[in-house]
This record gives sequence, C-alpha cells and structure tokens, in this order.
Amino acid sequence: MFLTIFFLGCGTIGKDFDESLYANIVKGTTTHKEILSMFGSPFKKGIQNGYPVWTYEFNSVNSFQTDIIKDMIIVFEKNGVVKSHQLMTNTP
Repeated sequence: MFLTIFFLGCGTIGKDFDESLYANIVKGTTTHKEILSMFGSPFKKGIQNGYPVWTYEFNSVNSFQTDIIKDMIIVFEKNGVVKSHQLMTNTP
C-alpha cells in the first residue's frame, strides 16, 4: 500500500527542453523554423487573438521534492516571426 501511494505522487507531463536556448530567441527576428530547430515540436499549438502560439511544457513531480516545472510560451506574428515569448520555471 505504501508503494502505491508513493508512486501516485510521481508523474511527468510534456517533453523536456533546453531552457538555456531561450536566450537565443529574439523578438521580431527569430522564426518558427528556428524555434522548431532549437526546441523540437511544441507540446501544444493554438491561436491567441489571431496569432499562432506554441507552448513547450515539462513538469516532473515526484515524492522526493525535486519537482521540475518549465513552461515556455511563444507567440508568432502571422509571417512566422516571434511576436512575444516568456519562460517560467522553478529551476535557477
């Protein structure tokens, strides 16, 4: 029973990505092809106010208190160039 409860406290959502590459994203310059090359396919794609949005997400939670939370959201202009971007993480 203890092992069942222990393992229920663990889980991973999304695919890990190299957040150090975030510094290479330049608003108005970086293209969706370059983002795809740096980070691979996004976890989710959508539309926000008529603009394409890609979301990269990696959440790894476990019972050892070493949780990793990383979310990166990239909004593109209609021509495929980065309009805005943000990275949220609990790692230094």
